[in-house]
Amino acid sequence: MAIRLRSVPSLLGACSMAVAALWPLQAHALFGDDEARRAIVELRQKVDASQRAADAANAANAEARESNAATRRSMLELSNQIEQVRAELARMRGQNEQLAREVSELQRQQKDVQAGVDERLRKVEPLRVEHEGQTFTVAPNEKRDFDAAMDLLRKSDFGPASAAFNGFLQRYPASGYRASVLYWLGNTQYANRAYKESVDSHRRLVSEFPTHLRTPEAMLAMANSQIELKDPKASRRTLEELVKAYPNSEAAAAGRERLARLR
Repeated sequence: MAIRLRSVPSLLGACSMAVAALWPLQAHALFGDDEARRAIVELRQKVDASQRAADAANAANAEARESNAATRRSMLELSNQIEQVRAELARMRGQNEQLAREVSELQRQQKDVQAGVDERLRKVEPLRVEHEGQTFTVAPNEKRDFDAAMDLLRKSDFGPASAAFNGFLQRYPASGYRASVLYWLGNTQYANRAYKESVDSHRRLVSEFPTHLRTPEAMLAMANSQIELKDPKASRRTLEELVKAYPNSEAAAAGRERLARLR
């Protein structure tokens, strides 16, 4: 269509020249001068109208081409904007993933810190224990040291066990385990043939904790150590005190039998 419209002026020009060349002969032959002039004017008006129509068509075609070019430019700009938005979304997605990893790491570190705090608190918070008929609170390391000394005793490691019980009394002189420690310390000393020390440990138990359930047994053990020390009179006195103070205990029943043998 554009090609045909652009060729219209040249075609019209050629036609006009041909008519102009031929017209005088024909005009003289067929019409008068006035009629010939009018015909030429009308023909030129038609040619001019055709030229204007062709120019308008060319202008419209040019405008359409410019509009198409503007549309292509707009589409290209829109495409570029879309790519920029995609790139920005990808960047933001990467940032979100990084933030998620950082948050996860912070949460893990927080859990580790909390676990560490809980562990430290467990190491220092008092523990409520029930032991040999008594209820009391102890520090975690206090319970640990007592359990370690008892483990040595159960293994019959009497020397290390005696040292562990002695150390415990020095570190925790007011411990709720004190009565039990004095009792087991006297027993390990007896096993190590430290009879005098054994009597001293058991006597401390009897003096400090007269109502403790281990006290009757400690008195019976004292009498045994006194026999080993070749002091039957002291052993007899201890057994008599045992029978008198704790008549219903199993230790008192054993004490009566030994008293009968000592007489």
